[in-house]
Amino acid sequence: MSIEVGKLAPPFNLPDQTGKSHTLDDLKGKTTLIYFYPKDETPGCTQQACSLRDNFEELQAKGIDVIGVSKDDVASHAKFVTKHDLPFAILADTDGKMVDDYGAWAEKSMYGRKFMGIVRSAVLIGPELQILAHWPKIQPLKTVPEVEKWLQTNPQ
Repeated sequence: MSIEVGKLAPPFNLPDQTGKSHTLDDLKGKTTLIYFYPKDETPGCTQQACSLRDNFEELQAKGIDVIGVSKDDVASHAKFVTKHDLPFAILADTDGKMVDDYGAWAEKSMYGRKFMGIVRSAVLIGPELQILAHWPKIQPLKTVPEVEKWLQTNPQ
């Protein structure tokens, strides 16, 4: 599936690191950055999560909430969130449906080997649950700068 700016965001219902369910409808009325990443505790994923943590208050002050998503399970997310003191929900998409629906499941290549996996990406969902912005491939430390750049040209 592909994500298109202006279209409604695909629905989801997934547990976070505490087991609490989150749905698309929960996001109504606010602007939310959902970022997709390959795996808890890997270097790039940890850098990205910590960058979002370090800028979380500033993003919230600009009206943006943050949610992370990977295929890791609730227990893995709980350890990741606790170890790195993450102030936002990390959703456990163990069956990969949300990852696929949001266009973050694709063929990747490493050391010449091709395989399917999560492509690091992000979407910004608006108060009416529409896609405001989509970054289909994003570097771990570019997530916050890209959101800030988008905010400069699209004030909330």
